[in-house]
Amino acid sequence: MEIMETISQILLGAFSVYVMYKFIRSLRLVPNQYAYIVERLGNYQKTLGPGFHALIPFVDKVVYKQDLREETIEVEPQECFTKDNVKVEVDGVIYLSVMDPVNASYGVTNYRYAAVQLAQTTTRSVLGNMELDQTFEERAAMSREVVSVLSEVEQLWGIKVHRYEIKNILTPRTVQKAMERQMTAERDRRAIIATSEGVKGSKVNDAEGMKAEIINISEAEMQRRINEAEGQAEEILAIAEATAKSIEEIAGALAQPKGTEAMRLQLSEQYLDVLSGLGRNENNVILPKDISNYDAIMEGLSLGEITVNKKES
Repeated sequence: MEIMETISQILLGAFSVYVMYKFIRSLRLVPNQYAYIVERLGNYQKTLGPGFHALIPFVDKVVYKQDLREETIEVEPQECFTKDNVKVEVDGVIYLSVMDPVNASYGVTNYRYAAVQLAQTTTRSVLGNMELDQTFEERAAMSREVVSVLSEVEQLWGIKVHRYEIKNILTPRTVQKAMERQMTAERDRRAIIATSEGVKGSKVNDAEGMKAEIINISEAEMQRRINEAEGQAEEILAIAEATAKSIEEIAGALAQPKGTEAMRLQLSEQYLDVLSGLGRNENNVILPKDISNYDAIMEGLSLGEITVNKKES
């Protein structure tokens, strides 16, 4: 009998502890940026926001705790084939957050796993429509395509996909070596082109320099000739002006009294000076036969006629 009482007390104590535990569990403190989904007798009852809440023991139950902060979900590497049948290994990262805790709890079994699977299938589909070279150049386009597909299920799953980033696109070692050879050949080609363009530019510059030098020399020569011609013209003009002035002065002197005699005297002196100079010359000189006939020579100058003509004019 005592044993039965002891067992009853133990069971009663255990039940009391259990009731106390359930009562304590009915008092919930929800952290900030969290949402708790409450079911009552197996049916959705309400969503608890941040703060202190009291539930009905044995009736209400918190079945889901949703984190409303942005999450980073790793997309595991997967093998894909490009349009040109090259096998690549691709991985990435999804950035999403829960917008509707109810749909995130009841709309899909596991929204994280579902988002990863949909991102992988979409990535395989997008890569299948691209050649290998395009996959390295159009990562942003691939990411936008994955986000676009995920956005179609956002309302059903109660999530918001902010972005999807492709981390790595790995190719087989043989493909990497082929790409390295291609890149090396491309760099060599660009180097050759750059060198040839440099040589071409240098030759063009040299030709332009020679052209400019020739033009400068020709212009300088032309200017020199112009200056010489102008100098000669000025010299001829000065000589002509001096000659005209001299002739005018001689004509005026001849018109004066005794002018003819003075002119004959000056010419005689110049004639004698010339003869004395010829005598001092060591070279052979041809002289006229009447060089000693001074009067005949003076008569040939026709000074008398010049004088007469001057007087008549």
